[in-house]
Amino acid sequence: MTINSLALLEKTLNREELLQKAKEVGELAEKYADQTDFDRKLPDEVMEKVKEAGFHKLLRPKAYGGQDLDYYTFGDIIRTVANYNVSAAWLTYFAIIHETWPAFLDKQGREELFGTGELMADVFAPIGKVVNDGEGYRISGTWNFCSGIPYCDWVALGAIHQLHDGTEPEFGLFIVHKRDFEIVENWDSLGLRGTGSNAVKLDNVYVPANYVFPVTRVVNGATAPDGNYEPDYQIFNVPYLAFFLAGFSHVAIGGVERLIRNFKEKTEHRVRIFNNNTNEKNAGTAQRTLAELNIQLTALKALAKDYADRLHRYQDEGIRVLDEEEREQLFAIRGYIAKTSAEMATRILITLGGNSVYKSDGTERFVRDILTVAAHPTHQYEDAMAGYGSAILGFKGHPTW
Repeated sequence: MTINSLALLEKTLNREELLQKAKEVGELAEKYADQTDFDRKLPDEVMEKVKEAGFHKLLRPKAYGGQDLDYYTFGDIIRTVANYNVSAAWLTYFAIIHETWPAFLDKQGREELFGTGELMADVFAPIGKVVNDGEGYRISGTWNFCSGIPYCDWVALGAIHQLHDGTEPEFGLFIVHKRDFEIVENWDSLGLRGTGSNAVKLDNVYVPANYVFPVTRVVNGATAPDGNYEPDYQIFNVPYLAFFLAGFSHVAIGGVERLIRNFKEKTEHRVRIFNNNTNEKNAGTAQRTLAELNIQLTALKALAKDYADRLHRYQDEGIRVLDEEEREQLFAIRGYIAKTSAEMATRILITLGGNSVYKSDGTERFVRDILTVAAHPTHQYEDAMAGYGSAILGFKGHPTW
């Protein structure tokens, strides 16, 4: 099936407005970049800008204030913010996608969550301990890597448990309010320092049955427990995890895109003292490096576009569950983009030389951020390629991604 991307872009009528707002979020975050590294979180002002832009509502069902947002614009919003600040792009991405899982709750649950208008966080790692309590559950545990938690009123936390209406243990996210959890400020990382990805800790907190997002069921094609109340809702008509994980590639691409611009600007003005005071822009090595970086960037953007094309095809055809090989191919695409972006970022830092390692320069921050993006388990290269290769040969791929 051929995807008419221009027609889809036109469907998002306020695309240019959304991208302008994304630029404003990025510019504001970049203004506070040094302080953010020290504080290990973005200023509240930046996240208020994200909320003011309405990004967190974009992919809600239309009944709850969402809109038809093409997946190209979705990616471009994230990439635009990343051109200025990778941590802000990470949290902008999460603000958008975290308001899709309430759509899969029953009417009471989703209306309560959507009705607050506050940001939401999640940690998929299924490490929680859950016990039954009447019609609901009680959950305990400590979850690290809870990105954006300083700004969020709600968090969905992973656990494996047999639900009341189930027949065996299954993967779910148990949703709790900020009054019921403690933030453990342990986020002191190499990169993405502005994401405030601290731990959350809770002990024996009650979760109503309609505050559980049944991940296993949704991955297997389920919609909401009270039926498909909005049949044309785009997220009900795509493989959920394939959509949910799509934005990481745009975070990495946006960051490396900025680094390439930095490399070009610095090369144009760089004088190599130990190379007979020559201007670096006249050097064949620098010219070749810049050319290779731009070709690599073009290839990464093409892969990201192919991924978006597929999401639109799935949506058009109502495909919620993928065959094993295609599922793992998407994992491999994400892994390849993450690894290649990290390699490009490292090459830029090394090629630019000593002056680029100063924190005042900004280059090293983008490199640290992109390396940290690449470490996320949903697109780790070795796992991705092993899973894809296994699926090509007719075996099972990665058990989760």
